[in-house]
Amino acid sequence: MAAAKGPSKGTGGNGRRKLAGRGPTPPASERPKHPAARRANAAARRAVTTTTRARPTGRAQKAEEVVVGRNPVVEALRAAVPANRLLIVAGPGDARISEARRLAEIRGIPVADVLASDLERLSGGAPHQGIGLAVPAYEYAHPEDLIPRSGKALIVALDGVTDPRNLGSIVRSAAAFGADGVVVPERRAAGVSASAWKASAGALARLRVARATNLARTLGTYDKAGLTIVGLTADAPIVIEELKAATDPLVLVIGSEGNGLSRLVSEACHVRVRISMSGAVESLNAGVAAGVALAEISRRRA
Repeated sequence: MAAAKGPSKGTGGNGRRKLAGRGPTPPASERPKHPAARRANAAARRAVTTTTRARPTGRAQKAEEVVVGRNPVVEALRAAVPANRLLIVAGPGDARISEARRLAEIRGIPVADVLASDLERLSGGAPHQGIGLAVPAYEYAHPEDLIPRSGKALIVALDGVTDPRNLGSIVRSAAAFGADGVVVPERRAAGVSASAWKASAGALARLRVARATNLARTLGTYDKAGLTIVGLTADAPIVIEELKAATDPLVLVIGSEGNGLSRLVSEACHVRVRISMSGAVESLNAGVAAGVALAEISRRRA
């Protein structure tokens, strides 16, 4: 009787049909019954659970800003600014508070009666005149979205303007003189806050504000798009009345009152201009300077 074929006894499986073996030993984390594998599987399950819980199920909740003052609140409601609720201090009101109530009811905005102390706390101590409007945090545009598809562009860029009241004032002037939007840096600059809303008198609802991660790089993008970059600074060689590019698509760059334009931003400008002044005042704050410059550009374009 013939012997069964297979590896020879005692050869260690080195014959023609040798044993295949199990290969190299896998890492501990890949061995099903090893403690390291159990720990790895538990960590993976926790990661999945955390991701599932963190996945947004709807619109994310955002921090609120409170716009205060009778005129700013009414202007914001007229302009259909997104709002969470209208806050009113009980007491004798006037026509503007009555109009605010009426506009809020038309738009389905809840009206809450609050104590004056509560409104003072929510407004950070700003004069509120007995009324406030809680609005969601501002949603900024992308800087490139401000370039119009037709017509001559007019964009205002702010370099180091840290006072939100100046930002609101500049937005108001920009809206009044036909600008397409305002760009602010992401860092070391004022953002859209309740103070900015109030100073803009509702103009923030009509004009977009964009945030730039790097203002100098954003100005370079505008340059490639064919816009002239004009820097406004007190030591400029020419006055704004002599700006030949006033009727061209342009970006007007406003620096801070104390430091003016930063070096990189100044280098990104094609031309720098100043406002001519004959009085004893050496400089204007950013909000006033922007208004004067925009008024001159608008006059030249008209």
